[in-house]
Amino acid sequence: MMNYWWVNQNQTYKSEVAGGFLWSPKTKSNGHRNQFYDYMMDVQAGDIVFSFCDTKIKAIGSALGTAVSTPKPDFGEVGGQWANEGWLVPVEFIELANPFRPKDYIKKIKHHLPEKYSPLTTVGNGLQSVYLTVVANDLAAVLLELAGPQIQEIFRKLEVLPREPIESFDDEREVTGRTDIGPTTKAQLIQSRRGQGIFKANLRLIEARCRITDIANIRHLIASHIKPWRDCDDREKLDGNNGLLLAPHIDHLFDKGYISFEDTGKILVSPSLDKMTLLKWGVGTTVTVGEFNEKQTKYLEYHRNYVLRY
Repeated sequence: MMNYWWVNQNQTYKSEVAGGFLWSPKTKSNGHRNQFYDYMMDVQAGDIVFSFCDTKIKAIGSALGTAVSTPKPDFGEVGGQWANEGWLVPVEFIELANPFRPKDYIKKIKHHLPEKYSPLTTVGNGLQSVYLTVVANDLAAVLLELAGPQIQEIFRKLEVLPREPIESFDDEREVTGRTDIGPTTKAQLIQSRRGQGIFKANLRLIEARCRITDIANIRHLIASHIKPWRDCDDREKLDGNNGLLLAPHIDHLFDKGYISFEDTGKILVSPSLDKMTLLKWGVGTTVTVGEFNEKQTKYLEYHRNYVLRY
């Protein structure tokens, strides 16, 4: 059964909505449990999430999987007081064209607020202490009504989003057999192999679209490692700078070493690639896709030296 959630993203909205995730520490700074963090473990694929930021419901998301233990994403200057280890839930968000302020409708809303773990006060103010909390069906119905006609288009888009893949890969056997790391780290590294988890979240904070096709819809993009996963150390496997968001056919060319990039963004084409393939796929050989940051260029150097076919 689908459940509804309310997330307070005043500090992390830009990162979590763009990155496609929720993230919280596992405990308070004093080490004590926090119900609003514990709720992360109850989210299931298909659940609906209302994103509250700057007094408004600004986005609605659909959970793509359950919580996994991960390091803290790169929030920049935000979250310095949070522990490094926490829970990450993959959630695809769609921003509302017409955000609404629940406080403006508090007379309609307040009778549906729970007595415990409420996201709002009875006068409609957001509670800073709340991160993630349950939204009962009756309250969800009111919020969906307030979102208006746009909710139908949002639900249509969210319903076709892909769920987390469950297939296994031969390359993962080396990780599962390791004795120097615990099960949490193993899970993080395996998810990164599948283009998911903290790797995908970190990558989406850096890259927003396929640089060649200009496609930005994450449903049609693959989170691809620049330096191949099998050649990475544990840190590199999770580093968002070691990745690109690529359309599937571009990912194939890049992963197999048929194309690469100079640091300036110029496309490099392997002499072993049939140029007709590029022509039919609409990939121009003179295209410049934009400069890469300094950390990305180190991985691209590896790709040019050891992956690109000469």
